[in-house]
Amino acid sequence: MIRKIFILGMSVRAMLVLSVLLMAGVPGLAAAASARTTLRAVSAVQADGGVRLTFDTSDTTTHKLFTLERPDRIVIDLRNTRLGRGVRMPAGTGVIDTIRTGARPDGTLRVVIELKSRVPARGQWLAPSGEAGSQLVVAVGRGVSMGAGVAAAGSATTSGAASKPLVVDNSPPRPVRAAHAPADSDRDVIVAVDAGHGGQDPGAIGRDGTQEKDVVLAISRALAARINAETGMRAVLTRDNDYFVVLRDRMVRARNAKADLFVSIHADSIRDRNISGASVYVLSERGASSEAARWLAERENAADLMGGVKLDDKEKSLASVLLDLSQTASLSASMTAAERVLSSLDRTVEVRKPHVQQAGLIVLKSPDIPSMLVETAYISNPREEARLRTDRHQVKLAEAIFSGLRGYFEVNPPPGTRFAQLRHSQLAGIMASPAMP
Repeated sequence: MIRKIFILGMSVRAMLVLSVLLMAGVPGLAAAASARTTLRAVSAVQADGGVRLTFDTSDTTTHKLFTLERPDRIVIDLRNTRLGRGVRMPAGTGVIDTIRTGARPDGTLRVVIELKSRVPARGQWLAPSGEAGSQLVVAVGRGVSMGAGVAAAGSATTSGAASKPLVVDNSPPRPVRAAHAPADSDRDVIVAVDAGHGGQDPGAIGRDGTQEKDVVLAISRALAARINAETGMRAVLTRDNDYFVVLRDRMVRARNAKADLFVSIHADSIRDRNISGASVYVLSERGASSEAARWLAERENAADLMGGVKLDDKEKSLASVLLDLSQTASLSASMTAAERVLSSLDRTVEVRKPHVQQAGLIVLKSPDIPSMLVETAYISNPREEARLRTDRHQVKLAEAIFSGLRGYFEVNPPPGTRFAQLRHSQLAGIMASPAMP
């Protein structure tokens, strides 16, 4: 049985070789892929004006802890770790609003702690005892004690074994690159902008007769113009006029343009006309699974995957591994980019749903392009319908979406792009600067 492995930033050739080695049963490699720590429980207790979190794991692992702004949150990456079956995150308490988890492509379990206000955080491991596993204690807030029994990094021991250091990895997360994208040096980041509906499909219709297809086309054009005005970025519209494009053709057009990211623009509708605000969606895991099944079932007709690797000539289990690797990296990047866009929208317009939503939307199912869908407003709300018709509000929405996209690429630049060169120069400058006294 081949276990799933999630690898971030790996070339197609490297993934293919690794998959073949796994299936060949290379000694030690399959064992390494399957050796994973399980997060068995998480507890939260208010203490010293803050909150003390305890993460109970089945074995010792390493962690990385860092903070993010807008919104304020703490991120904890547990390496080589999976979430145990039935494990639920504790409810928000004290300064903590919510806690959520997500699997990263490299096998890391990411825990995101959303805060009500910005506070510091630090984490240390308790020394494991017998078969009790290990515990990571995270103090959220100033003056919060770590509790009794916390071992300094490097002092923990396992029963019957020599002392084993616990290394805290503080390196920044590596960027996710759409593997099919061009690798030319100094190239532009390519964003596929998809205006929903069109032609005979008007989409939702407001009380005053405003058609979704018209306003989202205007917003998409404004977004594309803003992207094209930015050095190092280029937009491709999946439709540039009032005509209908089949949902899967929109994905194909993005892939043909070798897009680094796909963003679909819509305007939501609901029976209750009082509801308003924007929201952002990415593909759900169930949607990804159904798409994987479709690709594997039709792989003899499937398009190239990840820069020319075809599924049609691959043994079924190998094709499944390759597709899984691609989808997992894409979903992770989609969520990261979508969080940026949602945060940018929240600073500009009303947001209906404060967290990125997940759904099995067909237009988001490209297995190797990070994708999101932005519901810019509720066209069923009379006030929002009126705003959606104005050039000013259309440009305002486009600017907010653009700001989130640019922020994502600044931190997660695709290799070979101007953004990557700028990021490299910035990091080199930081490394070369003299240390502060």
